[in-house]
Amino acid sequence: MEIEQRLNEVLVKLFRLVNSIEEQAVKTEEYKNITTNDMHVIEAIGIGSPKNMTAVAKRLGVTTGTLTIAVNGLVKRGFVERVRSEEDRRVVLVSLSEKGKEVFAHHQKFHEEMIEAVVSRLDEGEKGVLEKALKNLNDFFSEKSGKRLR
Repeated sequence: MEIEQRLNEVLVKLFRLVNSIEEQAVKTEEYKNITTNDMHVIEAIGIGSPKNMTAVAKRLGVTTGTLTIAVNGLVKRGFVERVRSEEDRRVVLVSLSEKGKEVFAHHQKFHEEMIEAVVSRLDEGEKGVLEKALKNLNDFFSEKSGKRLR
């Protein structure tokens, strides 16, 4: 089997596994009402200062309308807080509630464990090659989607 075929098989399996495992990692008894999509919105909002809806939507590569629907559900369940900007009342700012920050930290821990499991078995040269390969893969998907996600 050629390397290209083996890489294709590994990538297809990897994407399926990552989606499945990430969903399982997020859904604990405490956070059973969180979807993977919800987690991506929480991750995009982050734990820093409040962000405007347009910036979060851009980061996710979705419309503000799509983001509004997701944020409405997260606000209702107590993960996100929404306020109007003091400088410009037309601007809606979103931030994570304490409950949202907890689920963010829980998810962040999953990502840290995943990266540690991968890089712990690589030397510095291999880490650099992996980084370059993943950047190339990201560029490919960004070009295909017409979106440059951060």
